[in-house]
Amino acid sequence: MSVTEMFSYIQGFLSADQDVREDIRKVVQVLEQTAREILTVLQSVHQPTGFKDIPSKCQRARELFCTVRTHMGELKTKFPAEQYYRFHEHWRFVLQRLVFLAAFVVYLESEALVTREEAAQILSIEVQREKGFHLDIEDYLAGVLIMASELSRLAVNSVTAGDYGRPLRISNFINELDSGFRLLNLKNDPLRKRYDGLKYDVKKIEEVVYDLSIRGLAKEQGGEAGGDK
Repeated sequence: MSVTEMFSYIQGFLSADQDVREDIRKVVQVLEQTAREILTVLQSVHQPTGFKDIPSKCQRARELFCTVRTHMGELKTKFPAEQYYRFHEHWRFVLQRLVFLAAFVVYLESEALVTREEAAQILSIEVQREKGFHLDIEDYLAGVLIMASELSRLAVNSVTAGDYGRPLRISNFINELDSGFRLLNLKNDPLRKRYDGLKYDVKKIEEVVYDLSIRGLAKEQGGEAGGDK
């Protein structure tokens, strides 16, 4: 093979690779748009009137996740399954955002932490790497940490809405989450930096709970904080 022929062959390979990446980007753009739509629905819970209609907002978000699953199915067909990590950079951010949104929906519905298996099911992807397009552990953890920041905001807005029991429950949940992350030896730098932000979320929520305690409002709804969800 001559030098010209060799480089022509390489150019063909590069062109094919670029076509795959472009196809992936197109699907990811649609996923990003759907993620923004879900976020818009869920962001309304922060409004004073939003607390009264959380179930319907979660239902609407779950309906939009049907669209997510459709596009996830399309994304899986754009590249060979064994090359997941070769193209992972293209969908990593939106996947983490979608995990956050799934986790937030589950929390609003049950005040429980979404498991990796549940998040993967909501997105219609695999858990095990060997099965193809899957939810990477670090992407799952990143999504959970984004949710923690959203809950710290929810704790503040709960007080504004007159829901004094919710911040206490959020505080208990976030403290448990923090304890769980402390068990992990995080080597991923971006994930480690995001985990460092959890410390600020814990502190912010503790300040809200402390303020409620000083004002005697936490005591008034102590029974609700302990059990009512």
